[in-house]
Amino acid sequence: MPGHAARPTRRGLLALVGAAALIRPALAAPAAWPAERSVRYIVPVAPGGSQDIVARLFARQLADSLNQAFPVENLPGAGSNIGYEQAARQRPDGYTLLAGSDSLSINKALFPRLGFDVTGFAPVAQGVRVPQILVVRADSPVQEFGQFVDLARREPVAVGTPGNGSLAHLLGEQIQAAAEIRWTHAPYRGGALAVNDLLGGSLQGVLINIGAVTDHVRGGRLRGLFVSSGQRTVALPEVPTLAEAGLAGAEAVGWHGIVAPAGTDPAILSRLNAALIAGMRRPEVAERLAALGLEPAEGSPEELGRLIQADAGRWAEVIRRARIQPD
Repeated sequence: MPGHAARPTRRGLLALVGAAALIRPALAAPAAWPAERSVRYIVPVAPGGSQDIVARLFARQLADSLNQAFPVENLPGAGSNIGYEQAARQRPDGYTLLAGSDSLSINKALFPRLGFDVTGFAPVAQGVRVPQILVVRADSPVQEFGQFVDLARREPVAVGTPGNGSLAHLLGEQIQAAAEIRWTHAPYRGGALAVNDLLGGSLQGVLINIGAVTDHVRGGRLRGLFVSSGQRTVALPEVPTLAEAGLAGAEAVGWHGIVAPAGTDPAILSRLNAALIAGMRRPEVAERLAALGLEPAEGSPEELGRLIQADAGRWAEVIRRARIQPD
């Protein structure tokens, strides 16, 4: 009759029931996960660095909380892209995780031909925040960032970073634009090499993640001029923020966390998120992170997703404006 919806046929009802049966497993919480087998945990950097150390710490917390092994597999190379591409190709069944970082938001703009972008991953947990810090030698006459700006206006200044296209590099480009100065960017293949050259007198400064130089600053070998976070850090509370140093609006904080292949069940993502946050609240874990100069981040998967997307737009613009090319 006009105005009434047609009744579904028996065949139509069977089709609807079948479709619902197909959909239900994707919506229901996978009660057995991760009982079937160990969870592969891809770390896209070489062993020994701060991201690797944090990833292994996370793996232990997840294993303890979820009663399953989370073996770490280091797949370094190509600015983390080898590990990223390997992880993006895996089945989204909860049995592959990736140690993600701020480079997820950077690499697609830096390497346009990549076979993945941020949409290839499902966010799990931000894990830890990683502020950047500008350091000079302790015997440098530069006592504060304003003096460093004045120095860069008077004479050539070389600032090292952990690499071309790193968060420190992009932050440095943003700072130079905001402060209307130019320094010579000296990219290294790893932060330790840059710090060694700074200590040896080959550089005037190094912009790097705080965990790489916390011990040097505490030990009196280096001086911090600013941290890039919105608040001072617990690790080095005496170092001012970038805004306190006179340059508001250029803050940037990296992160070391966890993502999974896109399409992974949201119930698995939520369970991983809760397990990791619970692990980081353990006193011994909090102490270990503090010793590394890192700060726990207890955000949801959705919050990490918004951060990744926002950073992708922000750093793509910096890369475009500064005409940064990959090595």
